[in-house]
Amino acid sequence: MSDLLICRCEEITEDIIRKAVRDGCKTADAVKRYTRAGMGMCQSKTCYNLIARIIREETGLDPNDIPPFTQQAPVRPVSACVLYNDTYDEKELFEE
Repeated sequence: MSDLLICRCEEITEDIIRKAVRDGCKTADAVKRYTRAGMGMCQSKTCYNLIARIIREETGLDPNDIPPFTQQAPVRPVSACVLYNDTYDEKELFEE
């Protein structure tokens, strides 16, 4: 048994990740759905490589065959004009 934290944000251990892979999760996204690993504040920036390594060790897959997590939209909605106009002050959008 290993209490080594793989995903610090969600407090997911190596054992939990290995169990997920043994239960059929063969991609990082499948592990994410099964365990919540990669859903924390860092959005998998610290845990993806460790999860991919565990998938590789458990399945024998080539590292290039393990795609990264699917990226999600920003936590806070952003106005389209912010993305289009680089001189737009985003603070104006949230002022009352």
